[in-house]
Amino acid sequence: MSKFIQSAFGLQWLVYGAVSLMVLLSSVLLEHYQPGLYRPFFGRLNPILVVTLIIFLGAALFHYLISRDYFFIFRPGNGRGLLLAVAFGAVFFLVIFVIDWLVVLPQDINRPFPASLPFYFSIGFVVEILFHVLPLTLLLALLTSIFPRTPWQSFVWPLIGLVALLEPLFQTAFGFSRPYPWWVMLLIACNIYLINLAQLYLFQRYDFLSMYTLRLVYYTLWHILWGILRLRILF
Repeated sequence: MSKFIQSAFGLQWLVYGAVSLMVLLSSVLLEHYQPGLYRPFFGRLNPILVVTLIIFLGAALFHYLISRDYFFIFRPGNGRGLLLAVAFGAVFFLVIFVIDWLVVLPQDINRPFPASLPFYFSIGFVVEILFHVLPLTLLLALLTSIFPRTPWQSFVWPLIGLVALLEPLFQTAFGFSRPYPWWVMLLIACNIYLINLAQLYLFQRYDFLSMYTLRLVYYTLWHILWGILRLRILF
């Protein structure tokens, strides 16, 4: 094994490359066997091209973050971060499960199994890059250039609180095919906001892999496992 791969820097990019390859293969499989699943997200754009561009965008963003020791893709020995990701994912699933059981959320929020496996694996990566890594990097770069003498850590938590708002605002505005009472939307928005806060905490405290793992655990429980059952039980 080369010294590059053995180094912490090289290992980070090895992990990113492995995850990116699996994400890209997932998009290729979906487009070949069940095209159209990405259309609500990407419109008529070629999903394979979109995913490829996002992978390269993520690599550029991480190059900036890692070169300044801001955030990391993977930290060796990070068992605690991954365990916390699993625990957080399970807790947030229980919240949305109770909401779904009480009010019955739309049938179309779940993608059919087994296509849901590669779909949520790949779309989760896309969400992490676009809703977390991209805005956080741009805002950090902007603020550290405007205030070069201020430690970058001073900006992190205000930015995390701000960036965590993006997904709940998007989901409540575009994520449902029919309206729900305001209190239902508020509960859903709060749950999504807390998910994003927990993810960004894991990103800041541990690494990208922990942040991504939380989403994968949540998606597995909510969209895949419960997704299979809810289509039979609730509809």
